[in-house]
Amino acid sequence: MTGPTPDVVVAGGGLIGLSLAWRAAQRGLSVTVVDDAPGNGASAAAAGMLAPVTEAGYGEDALLRLGLASLARWPTFAAELEQASGLPVGLRTAGTLVVGFDDDDMRELDALHAFQQELGLNAERLTPRAARRHEPSLTPRVRGGLLVTGDHSVDGRAVHTALLAAAASAGVQLVSGRVDAVLVDGGRATGLQLAGGGTVPAGTVVLALGAHSAALPGVPPLPVRPVKGQILRLAGAAGLLDGTVRALVRGRRVYLVPYAGNRLIVGATTEDRGFDATVTAGGVHDLLHDAIDVVPGVTELELVEALARWRPGTADNAPLLGPSRLPGLVLATGHHRNGVLLTPVTSEVLAELLATGRLPELAAPFTSDRFEQEMPCR
Repeated sequence: MTGPTPDVVVAGGGLIGLSLAWRAAQRGLSVTVVDDAPGNGASAAAAGMLAPVTEAGYGEDALLRLGLASLARWPTFAAELEQASGLPVGLRTAGTLVVGFDDDDMRELDALHAFQQELGLNAERLTPRAARRHEPSLTPRVRGGLLVTGDHSVDGRAVHTALLAAAASAGVQLVSGRVDAVLVDGGRATGLQLAGGGTVPAGTVVLALGAHSAALPGVPPLPVRPVKGQILRLAGAAGLLDGTVRALVRGRRVYLVPYAGNRLIVGATTEDRGFDATVTAGGVHDLLHDAIDVVPGVTELELVEALARWRPGTADNAPLLGPSRLPGLVLATGHHRNGVLLTPVTSEVLAELLATGRLPELAAPFTSDRFEQEMPCR
């Protein structure tokens, strides 16, 4: 790459990489993003759920706080992004309904509700009749539900398109190319090596390659692994659902997320199969079977896309944010199921780090040193 050396180069042009590049450029930094297919990774498959309350898990208090903080930022983030790009992002604020089918499902819903109440989270227990009043397309066989009015959704692909435009308007340079390695000189990250021999030097390197982050040469050991998810997109769903429906269907989990007027996302499997991009007959069958059990009208919809991608999973399901053990390399990866939800807060805290050298306290629990004892040197 010729021309002035940028302050920051970001490896990865998904939602996380583009959003932090946009925010860093707004702070006055010169930023280059490198990706051979921006938005074609996990960002292409994301259902766009903004659901920290319904995703809340035992022992994940810090992650819940981060998710709630990011959810609170989403309305302003979406409005600013739409203004900067001139494009809609499809933010929906109709809430999320969680439903169950059998005794075991209802016991799990009861336990989830008790946990939510213990944490002071806003969730309302609904009878079967009340659940169907809220979403009339639900099957009469639903045994009950939990309504979380504050858990929303956004169109992940629309957000990515808007981020591309907003980042470009803020002066971010996008280099189309595959990242082959992090350049290291004198024990410090100094840029990126590209396939074909080119390089992009920079003052600071940000790693935002999702599930591929740990495999990049030059990167110190990271506990990031690919978690495969198969996901479906359907058309013809106008008026079918108002908000997101998440369901336990005799122990299996499925979610249905309306977007873009008449579209519906049904997802998603969770498979530890490495970088396997196969869309399987079994995966599609299970997702459609469970979705139709929950909302029988799904049977009339057009199946327009079946896709498999990889969430960047970590041992504690939480992201890696901030400095790495390699000076000059900053981490923005490991977001697992919460990449879309955590986009605003990730971009904010990392832009602050890049601009000032200080990582905000909100991000302190998510630095890589929480795993240092477990990661052997390589």
